[in-house]
Amino acid sequence: MTVKTRFAPSPTGFLHVGGARTALYSWLYAKNQGGEFVLRIEDTDLERSTQPAVDAILEGMSWLGLEWDEGPYYQTKRFDRYDEVVEKLLAEGKAYKCYAPKELLDEVRAEQEANKQNPRYDANHPKIKAVNDAAKEGDPCCVRFRNPTEGSVIFDDKIRGRIEISNSQLDDLIIRRTDGSPTYNFCVVVDDWDMKITHVVRGEDHINNTARQINIYKALGAEIPTFAHCAMILGDDGAKLSKRHGAVSVMQYRDEGYLPEALLNYLVRLGWSHGDQEVFTIDEMIQHFSLDAISKSASAFNTDKLLWLNNHYIKTSDPSHVAEHLEWHFNDQNINKETGPAMEAVIKLVGERCHTLVELAQQSRYFYEDFTEFDATAAKKHLRGVAKGPLTLALEKIEAINGWTAENLHKVIEEVCAELEVGMGKVGMPLRVAVTGAGQSPSVDATMALIGKKRVVERIKMALEFIAQREANNA
Repeated sequence: MTVKTRFAPSPTGFLHVGGARTALYSWLYAKNQGGEFVLRIEDTDLERSTQPAVDAILEGMSWLGLEWDEGPYYQTKRFDRYDEVVEKLLAEGKAYKCYAPKELLDEVRAEQEANKQNPRYDANHPKIKAVNDAAKEGDPCCVRFRNPTEGSVIFDDKIRGRIEISNSQLDDLIIRRTDGSPTYNFCVVVDDWDMKITHVVRGEDHINNTARQINIYKALGAEIPTFAHCAMILGDDGAKLSKRHGAVSVMQYRDEGYLPEALLNYLVRLGWSHGDQEVFTIDEMIQHFSLDAISKSASAFNTDKLLWLNNHYIKTSDPSHVAEHLEWHFNDQNINKETGPAMEAVIKLVGERCHTLVELAQQSRYFYEDFTEFDATAAKKHLRGVAKGPLTLALEKIEAINGWTAENLHKVIEEVCAELEVGMGKVGMPLRVAVTGAGQSPSVDATMALIGKKRVVERIKMALEFIAQREANNA
């Protein structure tokens, strides 16, 4: 048997963190088993489904690298198939038409609640039965699945173990609405049946739906998939993860400067583990993943840990790979990569200090464009009269340098220190502020080497003018 999993989001919003984790688990299990992964767009909610949401889901899946083997399938393009199965169930007496209007159903539900009964559809309620008995062919109606009234639905969940739900808790759910559109619980079963899905990984909020769907599988004589229901993801404060906890859309994490593999690594550990290992390559995730190792307990989202992982991947990934993702942030921050050194070289130098690609882009700006002002705090501390001598001598030696390398620039700084008999900080810090505009950067020799001779010379001259103007103002 070929293992076949699916991810089936509803396009009523963006791809969120919980959905991304579900997609990842489904994808990993298929890959681990040498199987196939299907993407299906469940867009039967015609009022709430939107094309922008579909596009966002596809963009999020592609950005994460969760490529699908089949699909994307769209439920709205399968209505003829759903109608065919509904008619089959009607012909076999496994479904029936219900003519009771919404107002009557609301009235019956209110009665049940007043009588401390579980509010549910009851085909044998006198008022509902009277309406159905009096109906004529062609009157507006929905179609309901005839759910078993006795016994229980029992299934072995790969995460939660044995689950049993009494059929008395399940009513005859609508499978086709009065307007002719099919409903979620019905479409899911037909789709999984037709697409030969063997394993369904989804959130624990679907457990009651699973019981309803299993009864439909049985009525159709369809193979019932294996189910795995994941616990929810909580925010740092223990509440269910929501927008108020920050980024919940996958593409928002892209916008905030995360690498996709950092997010995937973080998501896989939100409920799954392999010993004490924290950092996983994609190949390692595929190799070690199993549904049995997913925890029953809810997982708490920890932004600090995600930032730590992101920094790890920025530092350890191939710089050319990081550059592919950094380019988006360069464009977003209007930094022209053509006006400075190779992005890979900047990433090697600056990346270790950055937790996000947003930071990396911000801290790379001075390599690509000139500035007109120095950071006020850094300039006040380091571009003072005492710095004029070191900067002047450094400028003289830099202009005369033979071979523009970090090693030769380091020698220049050492020579200036020796000739002026001052410590490294008395030369390095004024140089750093002069050439970067700020008080923090990687080693100043390597930084100058990447900035380039022309810009370094111009910026030191600008710093000397700044000091002269400052002294004139204080005279």
